[in-house]
Amino acid sequence: MIARLHPYRDLVTLSAPIAGIQFAQVALTSTDLLMMGFLGVSAVAAGGLAMLLYNQLRTMCVGMVTGVGNLVAAAVGRGEKRTGVKEPDETARAEVRGLLRASLLVATLAAVVAAAVLALASLLLPVLGQAPEVAAQAQGIMLTLAPGLLPMLWLNVLRQFAVGMRRAGSLLRVTVISIAVNALLNAVFIYGWLGLPPLGLAGVGLSTTLVQLWTCLVYLRTVGRDPLLGPLLTLDAWRADWGIVKTITGLGTPIALTYGSEAAITSIATLFMGGFGAVALAASNIVNQLAYIVYQVNIGLSQGSSILVSRAIGKGRTHEVADIARRAMTIGLSIMTAVGLLYAVLPSVVLRPFLGAQADPAVVATATTLLWFAIAHQYFKGSQNICVGLLRGLGNTKAGLTNTLIGYWLIGVPAMALCAHPLGLGGLGVWFGLCLGFGVTSLLLWRRFLSDLGRLTGASSALNAPNTTPISKEAR
Repeated sequence: MIARLHPYRDLVTLSAPIAGIQFAQVALTSTDLLMMGFLGVSAVAAGGLAMLLYNQLRTMCVGMVTGVGNLVAAAVGRGEKRTGVKEPDETARAEVRGLLRASLLVATLAAVVAAAVLALASLLLPVLGQAPEVAAQAQGIMLTLAPGLLPMLWLNVLRQFAVGMRRAGSLLRVTVISIAVNALLNAVFIYGWLGLPPLGLAGVGLSTTLVQLWTCLVYLRTVGRDPLLGPLLTLDAWRADWGIVKTITGLGTPIALTYGSEAAITSIATLFMGGFGAVALAASNIVNQLAYIVYQVNIGLSQGSSILVSRAIGKGRTHEVADIARRAMTIGLSIMTAVGLLYAVLPSVVLRPFLGAQADPAVVATATTLLWFAIAHQYFKGSQNICVGLLRGLGNTKAGLTNTLIGYWLIGVPAMALCAHPLGLGGLGVWFGLCLGFGVTSLLLWRRFLSDLGRLTGASSALNAPNTTPISKEAR
C-alpha cells in the first residue's frame, strides 16, 4: 500500500501548497460574498458581479507568470544534470535569479494594466445592461479592488519561483488568519467602525486589497527564510534582462489568453444572468463562487502535475507522463465527486452561509436548482484545467487557447444566448450553455494531450534517446 501511495504523495506534496495559496485568494472573495449578504440581495448581485470581473483580470495576470515555474524547474534540472547532484550549480542559480527579476517586472506591468482596465470597466457597467442600482454599487468595490492586483501578482511570482524549486511551502496558517482579518476589516469599512466613514461595498474591496498586501509580505518573509530559496531571492526587477522578459511574455501570453477566455465565458454568463434580474444574478454569483472554491484544488493539481511532467521529460522518463496524468485526474475526480454529492444531498446547508437565515425564498430556490449545473460545471472545468497543465508540461501552451476559442466562443456563448432567450430557458439556459462550452473544451484538450503524448513516447521509442524527445512545431 505504501508503495502505491508514494507516487500520489509526490503529486500531493507539490500540488497541495499551490492549492493552499489559491484557497487563500478564494477565501478572501468568499468572505467578501458572505459579508455582502448582510447588505441585501442587490449588494450580493453588484458585489458578485464586481468580483467576477476582478477574478477574470486576476486570472489573466496569473497566466502571464504561470510558466515561470516550468522555466525555473528546467533551469534547475539542467544544473542538476551538469553536476550530477540534486542542487543547482552557480550557472543555474544565476539563471533562476534572472527569471525572478524578469517575472517580477512582467507581473508589475501586467497588474498596472489590469487595474486600469478594471477601473474603466466599472464606468461601463450601465452600458453593458446592468441595472443602475447594481452598476452604482459595483463601481465602488471595483475601484478599491483594483490596487490589490499588484500584491496578488507579486505573490504568484514568488509562488512560481518556489514551485519551480519544488519548495512551495504552506500558507495554511496565513489563510486561516487572513479569513478572520478580512472579515473584521470588512465590518470595519462597511459600517464605519473605529470612527471611520462607512464605505458599504467599497469597504469590502478595500479590505481585500489590504489583506492581499499582507499575505504577499508574509509569503515573502517565508521565502526569504528558506535555506534554499532565500539566497536566490532577488527583488530588483528594474535590472531585469529584456531577453528573459520577452521569453516569459511569449510563454505567458497564450496561457493568459487561455485563462482569460475561460474567465470571460463565466463573466459573459454573469452578464446574461444580470439581464434576468437581481434574484437570478445573486443566485448565480453564489453558485459560481461555490464552484470556484472547488476549482482551486484542480489548479493545484494542474500546476503540480505540470512541473512533474517537465521534470520527467527533462530526465528522459517520458513513460511517467501518462502515470502523472492518471494520478492527477484520480485525485481531482475523487474530490469533485465528494463535493458534488454534498451539493446534491445537502443544498440548503451549502447555501445557508451565503444567504443567511432570512434568505429570499426566490434566491434559495434558484440557487438550489443551479447547484445541479455546478456539479457538471466542476467536472468539465476542473478536468480541462488539469489537462492544460499537463500540456504545458509537454511544452504546449497554445493548445489551450486554440481549443477554448472553439469550445467557448463557437459553442458555449452561442448556446447560452440561444437557450436563454429563443428557447425561453432563462437562467437555466445560461448555465446549460456554460456547461456545454466547458464540456466540449475539455474533450478537445484531452484529445490533444493524448495525441501529443503518443507522438512524444513514439519518438522516444524510435530514437531510443529519451533526452532528445521532440515536441511538434505546432505544439510549441
